[in-house]
Amino acid sequence: MPARLPLFFAAICISLFTYQAGASTSSPVVTPAISAITQTSPAPLTQQSFAQWRAALRMEALNQGITPLLFEQAFAGLSPDPQVLAADQSQPEFSRPVWEYLDSAVSSWRVARGKALLAEHAKTLQAIEERFQVDPSVLVAVWGMESSFGRQIGSKNVIRSLATLAYEGRRSDFWRGQLIAALHILQEGDIAINGMIGSWAGAMGQTQFMPSTYRQYAIDFDGDGRRDIWGSSADALASAANYLRLSGWQHQQSWGFEVQLPTRGFDYALADGEHSMSLQQWLDLGVIPRDSSDARNITQDVATLFLPSGHQGPAYLLLNNFRSILKYNNSTSYALAIGLLANALQGDYRVPSNWPKHDRMLSRQERIELQTLLNQLGFDSGKPDGIIGVNSRQAVRGFQKTQGLPADGYPNEAILNSLRRVAAQRP
Repeated sequence: MPARLPLFFAAICISLFTYQAGASTSSPVVTPAISAITQTSPAPLTQQSFAQWRAALRMEALNQGITPLLFEQAFAGLSPDPQVLAADQSQPEFSRPVWEYLDSAVSSWRVARGKALLAEHAKTLQAIEERFQVDPSVLVAVWGMESSFGRQIGSKNVIRSLATLAYEGRRSDFWRGQLIAALHILQEGDIAINGMIGSWAGAMGQTQFMPSTYRQYAIDFDGDGRRDIWGSSADALASAANYLRLSGWQHQQSWGFEVQLPTRGFDYALADGEHSMSLQQWLDLGVIPRDSSDARNITQDVATLFLPSGHQGPAYLLLNNFRSILKYNNSTSYALAIGLLANALQGDYRVPSNWPKHDRMLSRQERIELQTLLNQLGFDSGKPDGIIGVNSRQAVRGFQKTQGLPADGYPNEAILNSLRRVAAQRP
């Protein structure tokens, strides 16, 4: 599913360590598989207050060109959906490790099914590639990740979901904009009201586009006059290709490759996502492709080092196309899964080496404790919320440097225990 801010649902789906956790091998791997969920009880929804909100929305929608008839049809008998609100307010307590997510993403079922669909849709994919210059294996990988190749596109009424979120959810202004965009899609005639189904967050079709993204990138590729990402695989694949093309995809270029790092004296802080260097500069630092063939025929000369599970796990050099995938869905684990799945569809999948499977994922409360301790020790991680983002990882690196530890910014149980020990020794 495309990056949801502009494609918001992806932002919701990002794991709390920026690593998503996967679903089963026969379902899309775009939402975290949560071991435990703590839910905040939704506020009472009253029909009177919703009616008042609806009246204000109607005025706004009409001012933006929505006809009164279309608005009334879309909202006929509509009430807020408590399930949607509960999903929006849920807080994940545990997230699966990145290696488990990738095992689900690049499952034997998904690879076999993807290869079959590459052959079945070869003519359409070739035409899409010629027009948009995006590689078929990548498009099929996105298709498989977003909706299990069109099998699971969601069953929620998109208008009802977005209305619920705009009325009562967090980021109400964002959801209100998506709701207006969805009404425009209905008015433009691409889909009927009862056919506009999607996820609880309003992500739609085989590509799981949010309405605003649909309006910007969706393509009518089969020529029937409708941009039907729900029922037309050609439209869905072409729409994904259009999105990636406009996100800077470089045709027939790699997204990245696994590398080996020096065993001694390497500065792991170079993997902070901000240090981009030429391939030669990385080679000069002792960063060597795991397979020498990976670095051949690469015209790009700037790469970023990525350690998805810290210095004890595999390392990758990431190229421009990885960043294009991140624009589709802003999760490093998702982008890595797309790249590895695309490789596998071409018969070139190598299992990443050396996952630190002894590491236990921190619970949400432990992540909050880690952030609190970092702040107390003078390493600014921002407001403790259990979400490990850029600030928290940078704070972890700062702490690691003071302790003589590899500064990979990876928050695991060992780092939390070190923080506890140092904090306990303070007067």
